[in-house]
Amino acid sequence: MGNLAPGMTRTIARLAAAALSAAMLAVPVQAQGPGPAALVVRGNVEHALTLSIDDLKQLPVQRIEDMRVVRPTGSASTVPEVTRRYTGCLLRDVLERAKPVDKNGLDLRNSVVILTASDGYRAVFSWAELYLSPIGDGALVVYEREGATLPPDEGPLALVSLKHIRPGPRHVKWLQSIELRVLDKETLEPLRNNGVRFTRHALRHSDRTTARR
Repeated sequence: MGNLAPGMTRTIARLAAAALSAAMLAVPVQAQGPGPAALVVRGNVEHALTLSIDDLKQLPVQRIEDMRVVRPTGSASTVPEVTRRYTGCLLRDVLERAKPVDKNGLDLRNSVVILTASDGYRAVFSWAELYLSPIGDGALVVYEREGATLPPDEGPLALVSLKHIRPGPRHVKWLQSIELRVLDKETLEPLRNNGVRFTRHALRHSDRTTARR
């Protein structure tokens, strides 16, 4: 796909920001620490699920190698290129296992996916990012790194988004739950009044995020 028009980026950023604000009000922050060895999938789906790591391994396996220069937060210096090899499954495949509901043909296009860690950290994707853009091809629920289970400072489950230049904000360590949420009228109307239109074209994809660790 070509470069994003500024309007498309702003559209996704506003959509994600609205959803994230609502999510933070609805879900209490938990103590920091390693996450559970199971993943809850809920929200606008036919079947709410609790998936073990063995369940996730039944989905199509994705192995991805990510190489990049890492710049510590607040530092102008960089360290040499770091390569990490992850094994997991696409976030899309996890959602499909729960069967997303699209009652009127618009629910999914007005939806966001909220990923929550056991320490309360959250990241948000629009449905269009995951299904209509290359970002979805790099959004993985991972359970192994370098051929071994994730270390305690990241797992046992995590979400990585490796199609971003800066993947850190959407790196959800200790992943605990995935929620598919349809944005309600009260959330959508202020955005529409500001000229945002929720169409397949306008919601193509984004390289922005509103949550930062």
